[in-house]
Amino acid sequence: MEKVLESITLPAEWARQDAVQLTWPHEGTDWASLLDEVVPCFVSVAKEVMKRENLLIVCPDAEAVKRQLGEYDAARVRFAEIETNDTWARDHGGISVHDSFGPTLYDFVFNGWGMKFAAAKDNLITRTLHAGGFFADQVQVANMAPFVLEGGSIESDGNGTLMTTAECLLSVNRNEYLQREEIENYLKDVFGLKRVLWIENGYLAGDDTDSHVDTLARFCDEHTIAYVKCTDESDEHFDELKAMEEEIMKFRQENGEPYRLVALPMADKVEWNGERLPATYANFLIMNGAVLLPFYGSPKDEQARALLQEVFPGREVVGINCLPLIKQHGSLHCITMQYPEGFVK
Repeated sequence: MEKVLESITLPAEWARQDAVQLTWPHEGTDWASLLDEVVPCFVSVAKEVMKRENLLIVCPDAEAVKRQLGEYDAARVRFAEIETNDTWARDHGGISVHDSFGPTLYDFVFNGWGMKFAAAKDNLITRTLHAGGFFADQVQVANMAPFVLEGGSIESDGNGTLMTTAECLLSVNRNEYLQREEIENYLKDVFGLKRVLWIENGYLAGDDTDSHVDTLARFCDEHTIAYVKCTDESDEHFDELKAMEEEIMKFRQENGEPYRLVALPMADKVEWNGERLPATYANFLIMNGAVLLPFYGSPKDEQARALLQEVFPGREVVGINCLPLIKQHGSLHCITMQYPEGFVK
């Protein structure tokens, strides 16, 4: 069935939500040697979500996760026992859209960020959840193969504008058989977009994703973009992030007005095993009544919280220690996937 452009909407993250998905770490993932560190981080995120909306936990062993959670609101959480490769729900999770047929989950190919890591199990999670009855009865799942796309690589304002990075969407081993214009036209078609804002510069050392936009720049509302700003000229990121800032300053809203820009601090340098890790304050999750913000044990944590609290006056900005997460090269937004109202039972 051919879709009509105007009938498709890619909701913004701040739209009212039914639930958030977490794909839980276990011995069979790369977290095996770090479980004692990372499980408390997942528990903290889970409990903050359960205060405000429902939680869907994907895991191979629900009883093990229940023990790790300790006391929790059982009415707020559903467990889906599914075999998994890893924990990055943002990138293997279904992408929610509203189209002329109702709520639809786009199931794009997830290939481990350009075939860097095994992903065969994670690539089956969305259709397995659908077959298991976890989504609302009216929700359809659309198989978007062969197109490769991760949720962390796109930002929607909910009104027809998408922001992304050229480094990721044009990278080798994703959709290199397509040219930029073809990729942009495809995104406009399937998401009902009017515009695509391409970021050409910016990266984080230690990042495996080829510069996902959710590590660098985020829509906070239709008129506001928060982005990572580096002020230390001796930092390896300075030139790239300065160039990115200059690009974003030139972006215009659909009405021609400039965006309100919020410069988030560059997180303090974190190294582990001789490698710089991709700590970033842009990797926050917007949810019902709250913004969950990664913290890294730095004075800059509170600077970032204060900036975002101004941007989100109606939501509580809650800091979560994400130092364990960045040891596997992701952060808070990367481990979550939200589902808008009408998508989850």
